[in-house]
Amino acid sequence: MAERLLEVADLSTHFFTHAGVVKAVNGVSFTLDRQETLGIVGESGSGKTVAALSVMRLIPDPPGKIVEGSITLRGRDLRALDEDEMRQVRGNDIAMIFQDPMTSLNPVYKIGDQIAEAVMLHQDKGKDEAWRMAAELLERVGIPDAKNRVKQYPFEFSGGMRQRAMIAMAISCNPDILIADEPTTALDVTIQAQIIEVVQEMQEQYHSGVILITHDLGVVAELADKVMVMYGGRTVEYGSIDQVFYDPHHPYTWGLLGSLPRLDVSEKTRLTPIKGQPPDLILLPAGCPFSGRCVYERPECRDTWPAHELIAEGHGVNCWIPRAEREEIRAELPHFKVEVA
Repeated sequence: MAERLLEVADLSTHFFTHAGVVKAVNGVSFTLDRQETLGIVGESGSGKTVAALSVMRLIPDPPGKIVEGSITLRGRDLRALDEDEMRQVRGNDIAMIFQDPMTSLNPVYKIGDQIAEAVMLHQDKGKDEAWRMAAELLERVGIPDAKNRVKQYPFEFSGGMRQRAMIAMAISCNPDILIADEPTTALDVTIQAQIIEVVQEMQEQYHSGVILITHDLGVVAELADKVMVMYGGRTVEYGSIDQVFYDPHHPYTWGLLGSLPRLDVSEKTRLTPIKGQPPDLILLPAGCPFSGRCVYERPECRDTWPAHELIAEGHGVNCWIPRAEREEIRAELPHFKVEVA
């Protein structure tokens, strides 16, 4: 059995604003084992990043607050820790690659200063030793001429190099868990492939668990072992990469996969967009948040959140449509009919 690193149960994080309560995350549960990669997918506003920031206890309070649920790191309840104790967890046990490296890196400090700070804080190293380690980390993530690059500022790095610097900072203390929030966003395809390779190498070297947050289902297919599909702050489907990609059971998952180009179908097969807009997180329905956009909606969908249905071991879905009917519907969807070109 793999070592269980993280267990999140019934996590709910809300933001209390003048306009109302923004229910960003509602009852989300997932686990992460050592050397396992969990991909979290969904549209913008589905709660992916807020769920990750909740694990890190980085939700700004006020207006945000974790109102319910547990976050357990190797048997340790993170919600019970004070801020000083959490500061030791961040970077040391759990590290995060933030979505936009240009805004996450401090523009007035050299790259070496920012990496060395984490090393000095968590590993009790002197400044000279920390700077030497910073150069080694930059070299390890594939930045050429690292001894000189470490003395440069973020604006002197390209987008791909800034992302690599963020990865170097994240792995500086050999964390057990690495959270990567959109690590390939705004990068060209070649750089995306290089970043994916760096993350894979770091995971193999440090035996870390990885939480990958992304819109790119291709990146998920490349890196992830299991997938959590989020919509409107809830988990609508959860399973292994094969279960979710080849045996999806939620209409929202069908929509995500239906909008993804495929090479094994004829050119005449059209992509199917998801009609409508994501829900207002202040005015969420009592039932399924996807109900307003789902073409298979029925009355109970808006009124009551569906119970969790276990499709197979490790594969679950929350949907009111009976399983047999879901399978019939899916079989008729163009995207799931394989046509050899």
